[in-house]
Amino acid sequence: MIAQRRRLLTLVLAGVVGLVAVVAVVAGTLLRGGAEQSAPAAAPPPAQPAPVQVADLPPQPVHVPAGQPPGTVRLPQGGQAELVRKEIDRSGTLPVPDGVGEATWWGAGLDSPKGATVLAGHVNWKGAVGPFEELWDSAPDQEVTVVDDDGTEWRYRVSEIVTLTKEELPARAADLFGQGGEHRLVLVTCGGRYVGGDLGYDENRIVVATPA
Repeated sequence: MIAQRRRLLTLVLAGVVGLVAVVAVVAGTLLRGGAEQSAPAAAPPPAQPAPVQVADLPPQPVHVPAGQPPGTVRLPQGGQAELVRKEIDRSGTLPVPDGVGEATWWGAGLDSPKGATVLAGHVNWKGAVGPFEELWDSAPDQEVTVVDDDGTEWRYRVSEIVTLTKEELPARAADLFGQGGEHRLVLVTCGGRYVGGDLGYDENRIVVATPA
């Protein structure tokens, strides 16, 4: 539909459409039986059409990739998740929605020139494997697309793949998820060995993609 806390920049798709109506009036002389007939009186020209208001026009189509609705991310192998905006809580934790059909969106807006747009999703949940499991098979130069709530498509290409233990992650957090530096999309999920407790899995898979 991602350590400084910034609100998402609302993306607005707007357009102005003009409509021009052209009316032509044709008059002439009618000849019958070789005898010239006087031309009938010309009909009065039609009334000027009322101006068309922008509000009267049908909504203009926006480009949405086939099968990818607004407010979603599509991963390289075709998996999709709905994006849910979240903020870091007081404990410094970024909440991730239950289930595998949704992913957290935090950080920079998609149109920002700087900072990380972070998308985080579960690798699996209660026996169901999620689309973010694909991150464990990611490769450089693969494409990721995000379609925002207005239907605008944002394309990225994988540029970096990082696997870190939960203990290693804090030392790289500012570098990976910070709001400085060039704009980038950062996809995050868990994996590795399942240890349970607060950790769950003992590793994080982080895939960084840059604007295509």
